[in-house]
Amino acid sequence: MKTQQFFTLKEVKLNNNCPECYSNNGLELTFKQRLVENAFYKAITEDTINEMRCKTCNTDIFPVRWTNEIEQVVAYQKRAVKPKPKSLKLKKLAWILIVFDAVLFVVILLFVFGVLKF
Repeated sequence: MKTQQFFTLKEVKLNNNCPECYSNNGLELTFKQRLVENAFYKAITEDTINEMRCKTCNTDIFPVRWTNEIEQVVAYQKRAVKPKPKSLKLKKLAWILIVFDAVLFVVILLFVFGVLKF
């Protein structure tokens, strides 16, 4: 079963006014990067997302509600965030299958060329 999760890259508190409650100190911008995991591997992808939330009124602020000032700050923060490099880590089950397949391939080759006889 393939699961997709996100881990937090960076959290930034913004001094802009919240479009909902007009508070000046409650906005928080979070950048997250996708982590994919299944039985064979764990991988960090290049996909990043950002979420904005007002801690004062406990509201998610979607891009439709952003003002020009908020958009400028988000664009600046996007340029400043450094995502982790794309990576892939094989799990134990994957290594077992790779080794088993390699040994099976060698045995078949030896049998075809007449080195092994059953």
